[in-house]
Amino acid sequence: MNLTKVVALVLIVGGILGLAYGSFSYTKETHDVKLGPLELTVKEKQTVNVPVWGGLGAIAIGGVLLLLGGRKS
Repeated sequence: MNLTKVVALVLIVGGILGLAYGSFSYTKETHDVKLGPLELTVKEKQTVNVPVWGGLGAIAIGGVLLLLGGRKS
């Protein structure tokens, strides 16, 4: 399996997951404060929305790469 097919499959799977879930979230640690023996950190939860056109575009580009990636010129 060559690199083009791997990238195509990653795009297709990512596009399907983007359409299925619609968004993903992650936790980001910020504002690290040290006051003597005390340490304070703030954890912020960030949410990223995946647009429908992004998921469909990733699936389409992955499909084109998968179909055309194996051809020799």
